[in-house]
Amino acid sequence: MAGNTCVVDGFTVIAEPTRRAIVDRLRVAESDVGALVGALELSQSLVSKHLRVLRDAGVVEAQVVGKRRVYRLAADPLPDVVAWVQPYLRTWASSFDRLANALDEEDAHDT
Repeated sequence: MAGNTCVVDGFTVIAEPTRRAIVDRLRVAESDVGALVGALELSQSLVSKHLRVLRDAGVVEAQVVGKRRVYRLAADPLPDVVAWVQPYLRTWASSFDRLANALDEEDAHDT
């Protein structure tokens, strides 16, 4: 019997607040399930469920260390989200550059 596989896009993955909280914690440091359970004050089964979704989507990676699984952010997570955000980042960066130039010109006229 074939396993149920479901490909979930990055937007769906990060739409869930608990998964975002897990990603936020893993951005700071690797963690095992027990530490995430304590930090997030959620049940072990719920944290494990969310970690499985994050792992299946390629957002986190797990490494077995003794009897524990230690989770960390994947090297290149959420490529669909990054690709969608990139044009906006360029637009915003360009706007900030223009603002910085205008402020520099204003400072030059004031001195």
